[in-house]
Amino acid sequence: MIVFQDQLFVFRKEIQLLSQSIIKEDMGSPFTGTSFTQKVAFTLEEGTLWWHAHSSWTRATVHGAIVDLPANGTSYPFRKPSGQNILIIGEWYKGDVMQIINAARATGGEPNASDAYTINGQPGDFYNCSKETTRRFLVDYGKTYLFRIINAAMNEELFFGVANHNLIVVGIDGSYTKPLNTNFIMITPGQTMDVLVSANQPKGLYYIAASPFYDGINIYDNSPTTAILEYSENCAKLPSSIPMPVLPAVNDSETVFNFTKSLRGLASQDHPANVPLNVTRKIYMTVSMNELPCQNPNGGCLGPNGTRLASSLNNISFQIPQIDILQAYYWNMSGVFSEDFPDQPPFLYNFTGDTGSTTLIPSTGTRVLMFDYSEVVELVWQGTSVLTAENHAMHLHGFSFFVVGVGTGNFNNVTDPKSYNLIDPPEVNTIGLPKNGWLSMRFVADNPGVWYMHCHLERHTSWGMDTVLIVRDGVTMQTSMIPPPKYMPPCS
Repeated sequence: MIVFQDQLFVFRKEIQLLSQSIIKEDMGSPFTGTSFTQKVAFTLEEGTLWWHAHSSWTRATVHGAIVDLPANGTSYPFRKPSGQNILIIGEWYKGDVMQIINAARATGGEPNASDAYTINGQPGDFYNCSKETTRRFLVDYGKTYLFRIINAAMNEELFFGVANHNLIVVGIDGSYTKPLNTNFIMITPGQTMDVLVSANQPKGLYYIAASPFYDGINIYDNSPTTAILEYSENCAKLPSSIPMPVLPAVNDSETVFNFTKSLRGLASQDHPANVPLNVTRKIYMTVSMNELPCQNPNGGCLGPNGTRLASSLNNISFQIPQIDILQAYYWNMSGVFSEDFPDQPPFLYNFTGDTGSTTLIPSTGTRVLMFDYSEVVELVWQGTSVLTAENHAMHLHGFSFFVVGVGTGNFNNVTDPKSYNLIDPPEVNTIGLPKNGWLSMRFVADNPGVWYMHCHLERHTSWGMDTVLIVRDGVTMQTSMIPPPKYMPPCS
């Protein structure tokens, strides 16, 4: 088992991050005490990001925050807050997360749900095990604080709020936004949000809470996780009960859609929105829940009608190869992946209506999307109702992308682009695709390499809702992949 200590990286945006990761493993491992150095260059990012493991479900506990401060001589595009807090929402499992997902794969059914949600590692006052250790955030009356919120949960999109306090969203995924006044946020797994909170209420204690959003068929744990906003001054009168924030219902799709649609990029002189306008490659991609035939030698599987649960992009359920795709691509190994991922769905049907049985069972394989360096890409995600319709947290590695359009129902290639926001769309790396809806994103393929694209709900990724984007090298060394390090600890 690999053990990492919690780490928070804070640095100025013009500084490159050099971090040494020390691998500590069980005694007897041939890799005990080995290390490697990672060089991470941050360019336009400013705000809150995070790091996490990406080997199966290990990110449940192997993760931490990255804070990218404004460059020296500059400041925030809003009044400098009096203080800042990192707030990481997670999930707690009594069982071993690796055993949980392995058991689900073996049976073809749903993995066990988590036993609690957490804020900075603690479930909060509504769980007997953590009443004495509920996280408290101390504030002074009249001051404003920046909360850097990260959703590190494995399988839950979450509502978040502070009782009796307004929230002002000012950043998402390391990019500033126009201030959005709201009494709650919905944050998907993998997303980060920078939120201002003003301590302007009567002095006392107020619950900070997160509760799940899920608009599919199965219902997961609905219990909220809590922390406490505590005013620092001595209060002669404290409320007999701490107020809770009023958050939307667990399946309130309409409210979530309106929240997502309300997000706008800052698009200022110092932080411009360089939205790509001249698209050279357009991709249309369906996102579906599916079934696959049972392969359990001991009998029927636990999916619908004895099948095993699956998911897909363009009706292809991704299969992770034994040799990693980055290595295979760099060393030109054959037989590991194929370059024939379709730019369009391989079928036509009413995506959000009656889909028929032909799309229920997807094809399987390790198929990737190939891009030439500097292609201007527009990718339209289309939610479907193949097995069940729900919101999906779509995430792309290696790039931030502009969300230029979002809507309900089937995407119309003629009329819907007329409503695109090409002035101040939010720039993100993770976004919620609405249930039975569509979302259009744009980016320039100017980061050569091998990049994972997937739903950030881990159970969906485990079932095949993922693929890989490969950006070919440009014509110069500066526009080409860097070589691998001299030593990289192999997976144990």
